[in-house]
Amino acid sequence: MKLDEKIAELKRRDQLALEGGGAQRRERQHKEGKMSARERIDFLLDEGTFEETDKLVTHRCHDFGMAEQKFYGDGFITGYGRVEGRLVFVFAQDFTVFGGSLSETNAGKIVKIMDLAAKMGAPVIGLNDSGGARIQEGVMSLAGYADIFLRNTLYSGVVPQISAIMGPCAGGAVYSPAITDFILMVDQTSYMFITGPDVIKLVTHEEVTKDQLGGAHTHNETSGVAHFMCRDDAECLSMVRELLSFIPSNNLEDPPRKPCSDPIDRLDEKLDTLIPDQSNMPYDMKDAIHTVVDDGYFFEIHEHYARNIVVGFARLNGKPVGIVANQPAMLAGTLDINASVKGARFVRFCDCFNIPLVTFEDVPGFLPGTQQEYGGIIRHGAKLLFAFAEATVPKVTVITRKAYGGAYCVMASKHIRTDVNYAWPSAEIAVMGPEGAVDIVYKRELDGAENREAVRQQKIEEFRDRLANPYVAADRGFVDAVIQPRETRKKLIQALEMLETKRDKNPPKKHGNIPL
Repeated sequence: MKLDEKIAELKRRDQLALEGGGAQRRERQHKEGKMSARERIDFLLDEGTFEETDKLVTHRCHDFGMAEQKFYGDGFITGYGRVEGRLVFVFAQDFTVFGGSLSETNAGKIVKIMDLAAKMGAPVIGLNDSGGARIQEGVMSLAGYADIFLRNTLYSGVVPQISAIMGPCAGGAVYSPAITDFILMVDQTSYMFITGPDVIKLVTHEEVTKDQLGGAHTHNETSGVAHFMCRDDAECLSMVRELLSFIPSNNLEDPPRKPCSDPIDRLDEKLDTLIPDQSNMPYDMKDAIHTVVDDGYFFEIHEHYARNIVVGFARLNGKPVGIVANQPAMLAGTLDINASVKGARFVRFCDCFNIPLVTFEDVPGFLPGTQQEYGGIIRHGAKLLFAFAEATVPKVTVITRKAYGGAYCVMASKHIRTDVNYAWPSAEIAVMGPEGAVDIVYKRELDGAENREAVRQQKIEEFRDRLANPYVAADRGFVDAVIQPRETRKKLIQALEMLETKRDKNPPKKHGNIPL
């Protein structure tokens, strides 16, 4: 065979790989509002940077007539490219080929790029659109999943791993995204569940649709499995790019810095009037966050889940920070089971990847009630405590109003190695609120008083003046400074600049035993 014939054969095979399941099946994807696998990769990566690997791989299954059905690439597109000039590894499941099902060979393709990503110190992005394990291959496809799960686990905290769910993701397939750092879902076209509606109806007699069971709304609002909900594929892929702009490529690098034109010493007088005069009145903590950070831009994570705590990324003087904040506008900012787990997960991610933590605190305590106690609020609340205490990245806390009881300790207090702790003059740092404290401390006196309510109100005011303020804590050094709210941006940037060279470590051990 002459060279030009060999080149023609190469081009023929390349073209077959590009075709995937064919134009008709791709068109069906488009009608469902979905991009094809290759379109997704092209949209995600910088133009012209994608280098495909294992383009000509085919499956090895000969049962059930599979020997006559072979596609180059075997339904998975893998390779590497650039996002804003930074190296990333990516795989995309092509639903037009065997429903994007996982085989022994295409699992090997994913494993190969994951190992490369770990060696090169680059993020791994999975674009999931698959019917699950390839049934015709039996245990070989299951083994492929387990090979991927192992690497998800081993490389957790080494390189960022992001999962975009852009179609079905069911059965064992869901566990790989579950181990990764962030999950994005597309509304109306993506879903995740362990067992589908048909099996559920058979076993438990419940009737539920795919979307109700595992759609984007369900996993963003109810289960907390997903971190982002997107309108369509384009928004989902744009969000992946945005997310990458805040995080480093691996655990040995610092997060990428951007030029900042927002003045470092900008004072914001509206912060001085953010806190209501009455301590039981709500306000939106996001107003404080947006006012303080660069250009007012806050990239929120887990926006629709456990809204009594707010987490996300922002920049201060161009440098990415992770923000954790109680939200007084929701459940009075109390910590409950879901908020504790949400916060802990985010804190640990930031600590893995050298992203400083900024905490805005207004917490009256843990949410009371039998539902919380029976659900294990003690264990789950301890996760957030463990995460903050374990974190060795720079940590700065601003107490805006309430900091009561154990929740004060948990929310990055000085006592669990937070580096700089500020308080606004409106801060109330105490074991509990004045009302509850008076009812306990002065119980006998109140029970014997003729004008009980008048005496109670007097004691409440006395307690508030003596203890429900930031100055007792400042006197002990538990708060480094009481600052004017308008100065918060300047103070945070100064503190983080001072902490740039921070070095801290935990005692030598295999790993801690977080209270899961």
